[in-house]
Amino acid sequence: MSQSNLFLTSSAADKAEYIRMMDATVRAVAASMDHGKAYAGMTPENLRALVRTEALLPEKSMGFDELLKEVSEKILPNFLRPSSTNYMAHLHSSVLMESVAAELILSTFNQSMDSWDQAPVATEIEVDVINKLCALYGYDEKADGVFTSGGSQSNLSGLLLARDRFCNEKLGWDVKKCGLPADFKKFRMYTSEVSHFSMEKSAHLMGLGYEAVVKVPVDNAMKMDLAALKELIRKDVEAGNLPFCIGATVGTTDFGSIDPLKELRAICDEYGMWLHADAAYGSGVILSEKYASRVAGLADCDSITVDFHKMFMLPISCSASLVKDGKYFDALTIHADYLNREEDEEDGYINLVNKSMQTTRRFDALKVWMSFRMRGKEGWSALITRSIDNAAFLYGELVNNPDFDVVVKPEISSVVFRVLPQAGCTESADDMNKRIRRALLHEHGVVIGQTVCHGDVYLKFTLLNPLLTHETLTGLMDLIASLR
Repeated sequence: MSQSNLFLTSSAADKAEYIRMMDATVRAVAASMDHGKAYAGMTPENLRALVRTEALLPEKSMGFDELLKEVSEKILPNFLRPSSTNYMAHLHSSVLMESVAAELILSTFNQSMDSWDQAPVATEIEVDVINKLCALYGYDEKADGVFTSGGSQSNLSGLLLARDRFCNEKLGWDVKKCGLPADFKKFRMYTSEVSHFSMEKSAHLMGLGYEAVVKVPVDNAMKMDLAALKELIRKDVEAGNLPFCIGATVGTTDFGSIDPLKELRAICDEYGMWLHADAAYGSGVILSEKYASRVAGLADCDSITVDFHKMFMLPISCSASLVKDGKYFDALTIHADYLNREEDEEDGYINLVNKSMQTTRRFDALKVWMSFRMRGKEGWSALITRSIDNAAFLYGELVNNPDFDVVVKPEISSVVFRVLPQAGCTESADDMNKRIRRALLHEHGVVIGQTVCHGDVYLKFTLLNPLLTHETLTGLMDLIASLR
């Protein structure tokens, strides 16, 4: 195999080959978008047999053109297509075109966001984007943040800072140097019973264990029940336990419900706790002029998880952890002579590894920078508002249709419902709803979600696609009802 054209360099031949390969790839991807289904319909068994290779590493090169031909035949037709208006299963969005262009740029230049000398302009862009995001969510100049791999890591970052702040300021104990204090088993953090599982996972990774996570009952709107929360905290204090954090959810995974942030702030102040907001889903609401007030309480939180690969419609992965007072990032700072030298930082070289759980990290901030500047406030407001409006419309249709049962009025863009059996039907409602979801997936190219509520199987529309229309939604309702 020739060793020429391995990388994009300043050579004319390399640039020509880069353009040829990227152009061929783009054309193949565009050509594969030849239908409106969210999924072509293959079963796991058939798909598995299709993509199985005799040799992942062949003896000789097959060449790019032959490789792209195989990709075009086996892989591209069978991708899930989040851009389809028939996809609404998860908090998994389509991606804006300019953000795909950003991915090409950041992947081509392959910057590493741990030290300034590995990502000069990328570092300065991320710092500026973080500063603007902090202001967007109501923080002042003391705030700071860092990009992460996703909501789970952003939640872990915020909760870890909460733990270390509690130990340093309340117990006089430095976890970074000494490990967990002797009474760590008394630590308690509170989150709703429908919060994301990363709350428990974070407690595990922080050495506290699942038992440190107190799951708070929710009310009929799927929000944290304040009376129940206060009683749980009171009992823990009486028992000698140590409440250190409340993990609020701003957009629960299933229901999109938003915990009462103002009231939770008051409780945190009373007990000296940190208020973390898992706004991985609901963070996008801030850009809607019509609905931004629903998440105004984010400014009162000590840390915020923001995900850009959900409502913001940017490619995976793209998330950020924002902190109201950036001094708490000291918990993640450690210096190494080979990477983030203190002498360089004194001279103005910013090494972002100082506030990151990761070392090597992608230049994901470019996607935010490009999409924000391209769409502007007006464009973004229209995109986000349309998704929330669509959920309100669908809820109104479902709640007035005797063929469906709907759980809760949506605050963002998720609608949880189930199909009710017709009179005389012998199939259980749970089995029927499971069957309908599978039929939609494999027979109609429609991908919707499934969950459990109050012990029963429910279906879910997660409406992140602004191309969805009311007509499309009513058509899908009719299709689902016909599959009973």
